[in-house]
Amino acid sequence: MQTLKILPTVLDFTKKSSRSASSSVLQYREDANATFGDLAEVARVEAIESSLAGNEPVDDPEFKLPKLRSLAIIILTNVLLQVSFFIIVSSSSEYAASLGGTATFAGLVIGIPTVFSGLTLLPLMKLDQGVYSRPLHLACAASVLGNMLYGLAYRARFLYLILVSRIVLGVSFAFWMYCKRYCSDPRIVGVRRRTSLAGWLVVGQGSGFSIGPFLGGLLYRIGFKNKVFNGYTSPGWLMSVAWLAFWVVVALLFEDVKATPPPPLSTDVELTDMTDTTTTPPPPSSRAPTRNEHRMTLQRWGVVVCMCWYAMTCFFILGAWEANIPIYTGAKFHYSPFAAGNLIALGGITTFPFLFANLFLARRVQDRHTLAIGSAVGLAGLLIMIALLQTDAMRFGTLYFCWFLVALGFNLASTVTLSLLSKQLPGEWNSRISLAIQYSNYTGRVTGAVWGGAGVRVGMRNYVGLQIAIIGIGGVMFMTLWRDMKAKTG
Repeated sequence: MQTLKILPTVLDFTKKSSRSASSSVLQYREDANATFGDLAEVARVEAIESSLAGNEPVDDPEFKLPKLRSLAIIILTNVLLQVSFFIIVSSSSEYAASLGGTATFAGLVIGIPTVFSGLTLLPLMKLDQGVYSRPLHLACAASVLGNMLYGLAYRARFLYLILVSRIVLGVSFAFWMYCKRYCSDPRIVGVRRRTSLAGWLVVGQGSGFSIGPFLGGLLYRIGFKNKVFNGYTSPGWLMSVAWLAFWVVVALLFEDVKATPPPPLSTDVELTDMTDTTTTPPPPSSRAPTRNEHRMTLQRWGVVVCMCWYAMTCFFILGAWEANIPIYTGAKFHYSPFAAGNLIALGGITTFPFLFANLFLARRVQDRHTLAIGSAVGLAGLLIMIALLQTDAMRFGTLYFCWFLVALGFNLASTVTLSLLSKQLPGEWNSRISLAIQYSNYTGRVTGAVWGGAGVRVGMRNYVGLQIAIIGIGGVMFMTLWRDMKAKTG
């Protein structure tokens, strides 16, 4: 009887071992197939990249790009919008003070355009017909008018005309969302080109907060003998002329995308003949969207929330530093607006080599890795800054180094917030995800500018400490969702 009891146990163990071995073999085969598939995909991408480098035509939807002149106009529009936003940073606090305003009011002047830009977006999206010409012409018109009003405030001796001018400019800043949407529009941009084009937008962003404050500080030195064109008003007049000339170029050269409504999601069930084993499945880039692609899982919601949080964080911290530097350096080092503008510009200019390098590395590096590196570099700048404040060892060189790390890190991180989502979610959702990221950017810009303007008043350690806390929250989400943030390179 003992033998009879043992025998089934041995037989069961043999069966379990057999099943375990067969399942291990199947798992090994699946892993091997996945590895070979990845290697084949890498080889395919490298072959296409080499063809593109040799100026050979490539017919692959993952690598398509819009027409060069239209793309150049979109990128230049982004640069001009960034310059218009930042050109007043170095002198706005003194301009407001000359008309009876406070430092907090100056921060509000920097941040208020994004509030009205956000209010403009939803009605504008109902009128844009899914294309870009109408919003682009509106941006040019609002930029011309807004900058002219900014220049007239000093002559009118009316403080709130500065605010009105920035509100009008806020209408033009709504086009930032269209710049992002254009560079991730599945009708004209392939999935392996979206991070690279987003990188060009970030280069424009870096140009804005480098050229803008430098020009503003340089124009401040004109003086104040003329009540119409002087150190305070000249940025407005210069930008209104630049926008007027650019509007002519837009009218002559910009070629819009054809208005094509997104295809409806089919609810029909398609039956497939399972007996035919010779049919080759279509490549991933040409497959039609399936029902699962339009289903928002918990992991997808997590990635969306994480990207929106980082989009807000990057612009909150950048906006806070840009608004705070003129005020802090004026109180600490007695810097003029010209000197503060040069400091902001210097930090931005020295990031350019790294931002240009990112344009090429984006073809090889995953978006989640870029986000991790950018956040780590920016966080390092904040930690060094708070240590210097704690030990009262702040000097020009140390402040510049901290600003350089912050500018580089969070500009780099802002490259991937939209491109990562556009690669993971269906193309028909591009307008919605562009809107979500843009509203997150706006939230960061407004609150960051106000927080930067109040930084000296609330205490610089508290000012930097809040930024570190916001990064910490993002870091927890990022590490939790690391595996779900994998996306195609390029």
